[in-house]
Amino acid sequence: MKILINTSALGEEDIDFSGFKALGEVAFFGEVERETLYKLAEDCDAIIVNKVDIDRGLLKRCKKLKYVGVFATGYNCIDLAACRERGIPVCNVPDYSTNAVSQHAFALLLSLYGKISEYTSSVRRGDWIESKTFCYFPWATHELYGKTFGVYGYGSIGKRSAKIAEAFGMNVIVCTRTPPKDCPYPLVDKQTIFKKSDVLSLHCPLTDKTHGLVSRQMLALMKPDAVLINTARGGLVDEGALADALNGGKIAGACLDTVDGEPMRKDNPLRTAKNCLITPHIAWVAHETRTRLVGVALENLKCFLDGKPQNVVN
Repeated sequence: MKILINTSALGEEDIDFSGFKALGEVAFFGEVERETLYKLAEDCDAIIVNKVDIDRGLLKRCKKLKYVGVFATGYNCIDLAACRERGIPVCNVPDYSTNAVSQHAFALLLSLYGKISEYTSSVRRGDWIESKTFCYFPWATHELYGKTFGVYGYGSIGKRSAKIAEAFGMNVIVCTRTPPKDCPYPLVDKQTIFKKSDVLSLHCPLTDKTHGLVSRQMLALMKPDAVLINTARGGLVDEGALADALNGGKIAGACLDTVDGEPMRKDNPLRTAKNCLITPHIAWVAHETRTRLVGVALENLKCFLDGKPQNVVN
């Protein structure tokens, strides 16, 4: 079996891919031009990718292809219908990043609430050395305790984030498409979660219905001291509307790990928006998380070869 593996953003230096080599002839590739990818893939039996489009054009060139895997939970880069027509299973990796992403959401929130960047930069400049008192606080900080934490999307990451918020003494409310059984938190509609949340954290998938979810109209419902967290997908947010809300003081802050169009474009209005913390889509990249991701992707391929495919999405 010839296996083609895309290692973009996974880190070949600190992640062990040797398990794949026991299953067949393995070739690795990173960021390549489309025509180069066609040549690499045309005689492979299995391909596993991360953020690489597997469309009809590529499938047409890959006459021997029998399996498509993704190093991700999302699979919007795969033409599921075209794969189904060919009888090619598409297998994803669900729930691998729950711990890391929920952790990162609160790392951003704590940094914003505690003004960590401002204070550490101040100390490095020597401001504490020049201080007349044992402490100084030109930047106001806030407690999480007692605040209302809104969870939009109650999948595995949303559930874990809710538990973390509860541990901080926050009051959790949930808005989700499918009402879950035995949810320990109040379930509210979209308008209510935008109105009532002191912190609104997005954990829903990007679909036609959720694209632009955080619109100018919905932002107008939020409290002036509210904070938006998005560690899900950048397309959930109308970035121009959010930048205007931040710069105009309509909401107090935003903590983002994704933007609409990655890598970030130079003209993205959030890049210079007030009180906006942005990290470059790294919530999922903890070493333990990537190791887990590759391990499940390997197990998916093994199960396919044993005739018992798992995590099939098409």
